[in-house]
Amino acid sequence: MITTYCPVNGEVQRFTGFVTAEHFEQAAWIDLLSPTSDEEQHIESLLGVDLPTREEMRAIEDSHRFYEEHGAVYLTVTVMVNSETEYPRAEDLTFALTRQRLVTVRYAEPKAVRLYSGRIERSPASGCSGEEAFLGLFESLIERLADAIERVGAELDDLAHQILSPAERSQPRLNHAAMLRQLERDQTLIAKARSSLSSLNRALNFLHRPSLDFELSKNFRARAATLQHDLQSLVDHTAFVANNISFELAAILGMINIEQNGIIKIFSVAAVVFMPPTLVASIYGMNFKLMPELDWRFGYPMALGLLLASAVATYGFFKRRGWL
Repeated sequence: MITTYCPVNGEVQRFTGFVTAEHFEQAAWIDLLSPTSDEEQHIESLLGVDLPTREEMRAIEDSHRFYEEHGAVYLTVTVMVNSETEYPRAEDLTFALTRQRLVTVRYAEPKAVRLYSGRIERSPASGCSGEEAFLGLFESLIERLADAIERVGAELDDLAHQILSPAERSQPRLNHAAMLRQLERDQTLIAKARSSLSSLNRALNFLHRPSLDFELSKNFRARAATLQHDLQSLVDHTAFVANNISFELAAILGMINIEQNGIIKIFSVAAVVFMPPTLVASIYGMNFKLMPELDWRFGYPMALGLLLASAVATYGFFKRRGWL
């Protein structure tokens, strides 16, 4: 699908479908979502440049992801999608920045792109040129990543409170399996976010190369430098959050070990408490002919009393030593 954003009379209008010559001249941003071969060829014929295919977008070498060709700059970045679901994933998004306009090629629907497209329709100044659209999309992508990282940080704070404040728990027992699943999801999200931040930072670094022939405005370079500072701050924060995840994983495993040790201790104490009664019962279970208590009238109550007394005495000894 092709969506074209054209600044007309102080507002940005959106058009879908094949781009007419009139709309192409006015377009500041052309967005290709899962384009067909006909749609790609149509845009390439209008631009006079080659857009990367989906296979080329998946290349991992910087030389295939960031390059300059035929008067346009191509930047393929990794962005995180589905960050609010159980299975966040990373997808590729290509920016083709020409002198007059921006072209994006994508095969996923990051929420940041939808948010920015709605923003420029409400505030046309943020999308009146290719450079503005490029910077606006980058800012929207960074904002979404920051929101996701902040959400993970808040979840980790709540999780730490549950683990380390047993007196204030709403439930008597912790659901360790659910906690581990949450940590696994948070770790996946942070890893995807860090990969996206690194990719966005590399793209901006490419635009600051002295050897770049593509001329960028001073305003563009200043805003791009600010975005790089924001990216670096978020990268540092993701490292902090990743350390918190490691700490809370160790805390959960420690709590599991403590609970398991408590259960094993109960079984061990129970076995030791019943050892003296077992000894008494074993003695009076012997089949010897001469055992005075066998003919004694109070022999049976005495045996029961010995069983109970030995168990109580052992329990009291454990209690005094603080083993229970």
